[in-house]
Amino acid sequence: MTTWHWVRHGPTHQKTFTGWRDVDADLGDTGAIARLAAHLPDDALVISSDLTRSINTATALQGTRTRLPHDPALREFHFGTWDGVHFSTVADWHPDLSRAYWETPGDHAPPGGESWNASAARVAMAVRRIEAAHPGRHVIAVAHFGVILTQVQAVLGITAHDVLGHKIDPLSVTSLNRATGQAETINHTP
Repeated sequence: MTTWHWVRHGPTHQKTFTGWRDVDADLGDTGAIARLAAHLPDDALVISSDLTRSINTATALQGTRTRLPHDPALREFHFGTWDGVHFSTVADWHPDLSRAYWETPGDHAPPGGESWNASAARVAMAVRRIEAAHPGRHVIAVAHFGVILTQVQAVLGITAHDVLGHKIDPLSVTSLNRATGQAETINHTP
């Protein structure tokens, strides 16, 4: 059984939608990074999305662990024209769509972006591919808020609306086992 340790990248300090736009993470809290690295299994594989904030966080946590190639399928949700725009501005531009996107997540997509369901399907395919290539391993996946929530949703068997009630902080770990349907931890900060 593969155990996934989903780590949210370091803080970006962005006050806007931040999806596929490539921004760096603040990795200045070396104590938090050291505690997180010590908490994670030593024999785990490390993978990240191909966005700088995840790559650099994975590098900070890697230590002597084996690193897998960056995976674009583990990117944050694609927010399309909303990326880089403040939430209140998006609400002004698209009041009904922006409300539906968060209140009834599923097939609603930002202009030029992807829906919750499309994002979740993309991540699920990557998870199955990685599990097939590395069965029974611990995998540390450094990714993004939305990506991690899709996996909490899948493992717990809850709705997208309900999973949005979970908090996923920067530099937190969410440990999940899809085979057993168990969440060992959600949003744990060592």
